[in-house]
This record gives sequence, C-alpha cells and structure tokens, in this order.
Amino acid sequence: MSDVLEMAKNAREAAINALQLSDDLKKNALSNIAISLEENKTKIIEANKIDLDLAKKLLFDEKITQSAFNRLKLDENKMRDMIQGIRDIINLDSPVNKVLWSKQIAVGITLKKITCPIGVIGVIFEARPDVISQITALSIKSSNAVILKGGSEAKNTNNQIFNIIVSALKNIKDFPSNMVNIINSRDDVNEMLKADEFINLIIPRGSNSLVKYIKSNTKIPVLGHSDGICHIYIDEYADIEKTIKVCMDSKCQYPAACNSVETILIHEKILPNIINRLFSEFTKNQVKIIADDNIIKYIPSAIKASEDDWKTEYSDKIISLKTVKTINDAITHINKYGSGHTDCIMTENNENVEKFMMFVDSAGVYNNISTRFADGYRYGFGAEVGISTNKTHARGPVGLEGLTIYKYRLYGQGDIVDDFINGSREFIK
Repeated sequence: MSDVLEMAKNAREAAINALQLSDDLKKNALSNIAISLEENKTKIIEANKIDLDLAKKLLFDEKITQSAFNRLKLDENKMRDMIQGIRDIINLDSPVNKVLWSKQIAVGITLKKITCPIGVIGVIFEARPDVISQITALSIKSSNAVILKGGSEAKNTNNQIFNIIVSALKNIKDFPSNMVNIINSRDDVNEMLKADEFINLIIPRGSNSLVKYIKSNTKIPVLGHSDGICHIYIDEYADIEKTIKVCMDSKCQYPAACNSVETILIHEKILPNIINRLFSEFTKNQVKIIADDNIIKYIPSAIKASEDDWKTEYSDKIISLKTVKTINDAITHINKYGSGHTDCIMTENNENVEKFMMFVDSAGVYNNISTRFADGYRYGFGAEVGISTNKTHARGPVGLEGLTIYKYRLYGQGDIVDDFINGSREFIK
C-alpha cells in the first residue's frame, strides 16, 4: 500500500472516530487553531514571501497567471480574515446529528432522517493558501477527515499553516489523529484519486483544466465547478445608478475571483442611456472592453467579440458586452454560455425578476446585487470549501451543510415485512 493510500486509510479511521466528538470538543480544537495561527502570523507571512519570490519567476515565464499570483499573496488583512473565519465557524450550529424529519410509518415503527458527515474529503486547490484553514475548520466542525493538496507555487506557505494546525490539534485531548492531512506532489494526487475505498468526495478548487483532469481520473464523486462565467443582464427597466455601481463592483472589486462578472448583456432599449457611463467607468478602472457590433457603434475602441468570448472566464480586467432584444434572449444566452455559477438581473420590474430567477439555470441567481456576493463567508456560512455547480447534494457556496449527508434511521419492535404483505398490519397513510 502506497503512503497516500495508507494516509487515506488512516483518515477513514479518524473520520469514524470523529462521529463521537462533542461540539464542545470541536469548538476547543478550532479555538486552539485560531490562537496558534494568530501567534504564528509572522512565520506564515515569511513563508509566503518565499513562495511569492519564487512565483515571480513563474509569472515572468507565464507558467502562472497574474490572477493566480494575486491569490497566492497573504497579507495582514487576509490573515485577519482567515483567523476570523475560523472563529465564525466555531459559533455556527453543529451540522451533524440534526433530525431533518421524523414520522411514524406504522404503529410502533418510527423513521427518522438525520444528518451525518460525508467521511473523508480530498480537497485539491491552487494558489490560495488561506483556504487551508477554512477547509480544515469546516471539516472539523462537520466531523469529516480531510486530505489537502495545495498548488506547488504555495508549498512553503501551505506546509507552514498545516504544521501549525496539526500542532494545535495535538494539544486537544481525545481529538483523533490523522483528521487533517496534506500531500504535496502530483504523484500523490494520482494516488489519492485511486483511493475510492477510503475517500468519499473530492473537491477541486482551481482552473478548468484541473477540474476536468480530476473528473476524468477518479471513481470518487467530484464536487466543484470548472468555470466561473458569471453574467449581469441589464434589463430595459434597470435603474442606471444602481446598475453602474453593481457592474463595477462585480468586475473590478476582485477580477481574479470566480464570482467576478465576465459578460454583461444589455437590453437594446436601455443601451443608448447607459453605454457611455459603462465605458467611462470601465476605462477609469483599466478594464479592457470586448463587444458586439451594436456596442462598437458607441465604443469604437472596443475589441470585436468572437464566439469564444461568450464562453471565456477572463479572471482579469476584461469584460465582454453584448446587446439583447428581450429578457428571453438574455436567459437563452446565459443558459447556453454560462457555467451555472452566478448570474444577475438588474431591473426594477418584479415580473422580470421572477422570470429570470425561474429560468436561469445557475447555482446563484441575483437581482440588483453584485455577483461578488457568491461566497460562503458572505452567505453567513463562516467559510466555504468551494463553489459547486453540481445539481446533486450541494450547490453554490459549499459550507457546513454541504459537508454533510444524511441517513435514515428506522426504529421498530421486532416488526417484519410479511405482516404487511399478508394484510395483518397496515402502514399509516
């Protein structure tokens, strides 16, 4: 058995032992992690500086993107948010052993649907070392064991944070060892993807190519999203001031994020009233504009859009603009080219809001609000392990509830099916 398979096996045993952990013990473990990270901030930032120096060459050689480089950096603000995220999770209700519903199906027979952990989760992510603490905290709170694999560009930071977490957990009496694990190489990833006997779920966080590779090379269920092609549709009934503000935040607040808007669809009736404002604000923010022929009439400096632009996640200060004749055209475009992540309608027309919300097939559908709100922390989940565009189990930002499943518990008194077959007993209708 390889080292990674042995790790996965041990993580499975830890996950079973974690079923008996009290919420108070888990809170103590998370509090200890938060304190240890606070006390060791300087070490973490120093390790991050080493990674950043190495990453500058990767950036120069075009082996990583500018957005990946930006996500790699840890500063005081990110450290503060990282530690606060753990403390927020401490205060959330425990997601396990919740009775979702209970009913008597026959006299003396009770059926209950109760939440439980998934088991062992493998999380593969790129660039962002701060997610280690988020994922660890969510996993501990939901009684799941976790195997982490960060990008090689953040190896020093990842290992420093991981070592601090593991040291903090060793001081918690009765906390299972092997609950939090880390692997470092691509070979380790390939071994992990074979560990379907022990690992219950893989969550990839990264590029389209990463997610596709994971899905194509494992039998383990995969939860995640490959692209973040988010849209804003500016309806004919949109409030222009609100719209300008929301469009700028959605694109410019953090362009590298998967919830940054990539395409803005503009109803032809409002186009003449808003396009110059959009152009002015995007220009101020150094955003490159790609547009259809209709919009180029107003913005001659814009680059003519190709078919590929409608299905591209730029993750940069680039925006594509397209004119539509109706709300139905906007919905059709989004469902054809979007990635099912997050899409927004800017309008004051309630009927159009409901139509958009009903027919746009995405994990998040918004009205008059920035797409950048698509985030577990902003949803009040404490943090997230990723965004899911799946249509099973969990969708959108995946927080504590997304790391649980459920089981049916049936309580009887020596009951047998034959009694119901021969008609001597009946189910309650």
